[in-house]
Amino acid sequence: RKLARSCLLQLGRFLFLKTALGLLPVLLKKMLLPALALSSAFLAPHAASRALSTSKVAMNGGKGFGGGEATRDPAPTVIDPNDPKGKQQAIHKAESFAEYLAKRSAGGGAAPAGGSAGAYPSLPPSVKPGVLTGQAVVDLLEDAKRRGYAIPAVNCVTSSSVNACLEAAAAAKAPVMIQFSSGGAQFYAGKGLDNTDYKAAIAGAVSGAYHVRAMAEQYGVPVILHTDHCAKNLLPWLDGMLAASERYYAAHREPLFSSHMIDLSEEPLEENIDICVEYLQRMAKLDMLLEMELGITGGEEDGVDNEDANPEDLYSKPEEIWQVYEKLSAVPNGRFTVAAAFGNVHGVYAPGNVKLDPEILGNAQTFIADKVSSSDAKPVSFVFHGGSGSDLKDIKQAIDYGVVKMNIDTDTQWSYWDGIRAYYKKYEPYLNSQIGNPDGADKPNKKFYDPRMPVRSAEETTVARLGQCFSDLNCVDVF
Repeated sequence: RKLARSCLLQLGRFLFLKTALGLLPVLLKKMLLPALALSSAFLAPHAASRALSTSKVAMNGGKGFGGGEATRDPAPTVIDPNDPKGKQQAIHKAESFAEYLAKRSAGGGAAPAGGSAGAYPSLPPSVKPGVLTGQAVVDLLEDAKRRGYAIPAVNCVTSSSVNACLEAAAAAKAPVMIQFSSGGAQFYAGKGLDNTDYKAAIAGAVSGAYHVRAMAEQYGVPVILHTDHCAKNLLPWLDGMLAASERYYAAHREPLFSSHMIDLSEEPLEENIDICVEYLQRMAKLDMLLEMELGITGGEEDGVDNEDANPEDLYSKPEEIWQVYEKLSAVPNGRFTVAAAFGNVHGVYAPGNVKLDPEILGNAQTFIADKVSSSDAKPVSFVFHGGSGSDLKDIKQAIDYGVVKMNIDTDTQWSYWDGIRAYYKKYEPYLNSQIGNPDGADKPNKKFYDPRMPVRSAEETTVARLGQCFSDLNCVDVF
């Protein structure tokens, strides 16, 4: 009996182990592998962020401003921001984890914006999606000069305005410059932060720079990351940003920002040039570009008031531009652009009130080309400040004379506000209280006063306005 009992026990153990081993593959397939797949799906974007970063974004209902078709990837359920009641919904079927992993392992997925190598066939090879630095910046600006377009340079004050710029650039299939002023950078950091020694303005600009770097590749557009007017009293702000770029360069072999502007146009020309040379020597070591200004841009912007400027100071002379070109060209590895004055005025004015004279730029190009015996008829890369309210003919002529960048601020400030204003007017009955609206006294209004709703409306009107800017500057279908 003891022997029989022992044999039966051993047989039971054997059958149990056999059954368990037989079920093991099934358990692995049913439980462990899906868990691993789930983990991989969450970790993969971090390990392959650069590979995924050039995926095209859905743009403007599938149409770019240039008329081209945009690639639309499967998207989750979204609600039309102009239809908070949710009557209109675009519902897309999401792929399973298994399908996602199978596609990744097979090398599938959305096509990268601009080609298989993440670049653009119609742009110089150095120009790729994301923030450009060094030679890539120069190559892009030279391409603009050669092909006759100027890049919109938009002042941004929030991540929302940055995203609107990137969305507009993706729709236009064009590069864009995103820039921060000292006041805009301070606002980006938060007005409640102490700005002693420009600490908040420095922190805000650095924060904005990291945001642009994180998002530019996702939108699939090349971006020049820039800062705007830096007067003499704001040089500590610039010093703080350069220190941030020096730290970034030590870790990544490129600067955090692409370029900075120094505006010493109110100082004597010799002092203006000497300080710019000093800073360009520092920036050249980081492969950064300097934008300098000579002559005064009239009007008022971000606390800089030149509304009472001497009219003669609104127009630069070819000899002055040559002085700048000669001194800055002597800096080893120096890269620079020139914001020369040709009647520019900040702000928006009725047509006819801004007297631009683009011929100043053409005359300067001829003067300098003769001085350096250059076969290049346009040796200087010019910048156009204060373009709001300008005649389109003058803008086109300025581009013909070598303008590669045009600043935009006043018009996008209005377009952003206009989107918020229009949203409020459309849904005013739903925005007067948390509870109670025309649909019923007990109906909640949360989905109407959700900040994302008016902000998205502002982004949409800004994207539309920037679409006009891209078109005016011949900056459509560039890639």
